[in-house]
Amino acid sequence: MIRSRPRALAATLALAAFSTLASGCSLAPGIHLKDAEVTERAHEQGDQEFQIQQVTPFLIQKFAKTHAAEVAARQSDPNVAQLKAYEYRIAPLDVLSVVVWDHPELTSPTGQFRSPEENGQPVNADGTMFYPFVGYFSVAGKTVMEVQQELTRRMRHAIKDPQVSVRVAAFRGKRVEVTGEVKSPQTVFINDIPLRVSDALVKGGGFNQASNPAEVTLIRSGKATVLNLMSYYEEGDLKQNWLLLDGDSIHVGSMTLSQVFVFGETTNMGTRPMFRGRLSLAQALGDSGGFNYTTMRPSVYILREGTPAKAGTQGRPEIYKLDVENADALIMAAQFPLKAKDVVFVATNDLARMNRVISQILPLVNTIWQTWSMVYTTRAQIGAF
Repeated sequence: MIRSRPRALAATLALAAFSTLASGCSLAPGIHLKDAEVTERAHEQGDQEFQIQQVTPFLIQKFAKTHAAEVAARQSDPNVAQLKAYEYRIAPLDVLSVVVWDHPELTSPTGQFRSPEENGQPVNADGTMFYPFVGYFSVAGKTVMEVQQELTRRMRHAIKDPQVSVRVAAFRGKRVEVTGEVKSPQTVFINDIPLRVSDALVKGGGFNQASNPAEVTLIRSGKATVLNLMSYYEEGDLKQNWLLLDGDSIHVGSMTLSQVFVFGETTNMGTRPMFRGRLSLAQALGDSGGFNYTTMRPSVYILREGTPAKAGTQGRPEIYKLDVENADALIMAAQFPLKAKDVVFVATNDLARMNRVISQILPLVNTIWQTWSMVYTTRAQIGAF
């Protein structure tokens, strides 16, 4: 009778454990996500319109139409009209080369074997330039043709019928800063050839391995505009290749700032960078080693920060669900575009959750069993004597 008590106790513990499992595996470790519970919580918090959206071909088409509308609504270059009649205007710190024909003493005052830049006339910080027989006069903001005409007019009192030619020997006055994830961050000077964003990036050595061409920030007069250069390179979207002005700054973003997060029943959970600013759901799952088929439930969720209706407000969170019970659903996964900071979650099946509860309870049951077994064995031995 004494020896049967540990077995009875173990049976009681086992019955209690399986009663806990039958109650819904509420003690199962890990992250749980159930559609009804999420929707109910949202409704309790006042969002009566919240629903988990099923990933379907119609939703994929909706995303494609939204992307096309966003491309059409992108801000155009406000200075694009200047490209048709572009003329460089002289700026302070530029160096001008002035040639007066038949007057080498004016053309090369320091010697004919020196470079045009060394023989040139620097433009002062106040926008003026000195020239013999003319003195100081304003040149900043003028074209070389305008300066040439003014020099010709002013030199007639000293030289009969002067033949004057003017060009910029060194462009130093207008500059653009190229920073961020480029091979050679540097200052790029604007010259008599129109300088666009793509030109400045080439002068900066081009993109490096960590760069994100989809996020190139143009800072002008304290205002930042994000340009998608991938759209320009792949789709020919000229709206993204702006004409640069003096004082502009270009910063190429890093892929490390555009990431998605993969959790749940995958082989390798973690953070996945968006290569060149793009990543599909199938790519994120593939980079995570695929599904853990023994523990997964055929449901993949994408949790996304909502787009705020107004600046400074928080948008409604969005949750999308893709059922991957059938392999053809992976076609939609390949077409589903992820956004930065998206969270991809692969749900756990009920059997795996139950096994995890059992793995938590069994050590306790075994410990109690062994303890009571030792107690009753000791009592039985004492009673035998």
